[in-house]
Formats: sequence, C-alpha cells, structure tokens
Amino acid sequence: MATDIAELRRILREHTTIAVVGLSAEWHRPSFFAAKYMQEHGYRIVPVNPRYAGTPEGILGERCYASLLDIPHPVDMVDVFRRSADVLPIAQQAIEIGARCVWQQLDVENQEADVLARAHGLSSVMNRCVKIEHARLFGGLHWMGVNTGIIAAQRPH
Repeated sequence: MATDIAELRRILREHTTIAVVGLSAEWHRPSFFAAKYMQEHGYRIVPVNPRYAGTPEGILGERCYASLLDIPHPVDMVDVFRRSADVLPIAQQAIEIGARCVWQQLDVENQEADVLARAHGLSSVMNRCVKIEHARLFGGLHWMGVNTGIIAAQRPH
C-alpha cells in the first residue's frame, strides 16, 4: 500500500485520468467535491455510477459510465467512493481495463483488493482522500481543508 510522501506524489503526478467509482452528481457529496477539485487541477475525471449512466448531462460535464468495463479509453487511476466490501470486484475491473492505480477513499479499506492490485503491479492506496493528499502535497490546503486564495501572515480580525 502506498503511504509514503514520495510514492503518493508520484501517483498523483503520473495518473492524470481518474475514473471515480461512486461519483455523485449531487454537489454536496464528498465524491463530487473531490472530483471537482481534481478536475480543476488538470485531471480528467471519468464518472462511474450506474444511476447516472447514459444521462445527457453526465457529471461535471463528463459522460458517466455504469461500470469501469464500459469506459472506451485508458484510465490511469480508479478512485473508489464505495463501501469497503464493494472494492474487490472494482479492483478486479481496474486490473482488467489496464488501470495503474486503485485508490480507496477515506474510511474505505479492503485488504484483499489491496493485495490483488499490488500482485498485478498496480499502485494501491487505502483510507486516503485524493483531494486532501493532492492539496497537502502540491499546495492549496488551508487549515479548514480548503484553499481560501489568501496569503497572509496575520489572522483576520
């Protein structure tokens, strides 16, 4: 499992097309917030959620797919916003489509999927938020977890 800073930085630098499994179209959901942040930082987001597959508007302006197997182009990373119990078949599909990383979001830890991914040469990250790690490693993380866009050495009054 990738946990050291150099490995996380490498993954985030090299894996720029991210299939987000469980991405919601609802703006207040963590999956939407994280995917939008990554999209705004130059990553291509590929939504994967059967609920929104085939809808003309998609999610974040991108076509949504029902499954990883339906994506017609290469994917670097599979970012999982699902329960831990649901991750193993997702990891198997990630291997099948040639993804290079399986990233399990905060509170998502499936050891079996981690072992399987690494056995097939994929990078594997568990229980970490891709948005938080990107902001932490590449700048943009404010003490509240957001970038205010203000640079100051003084606290506001």
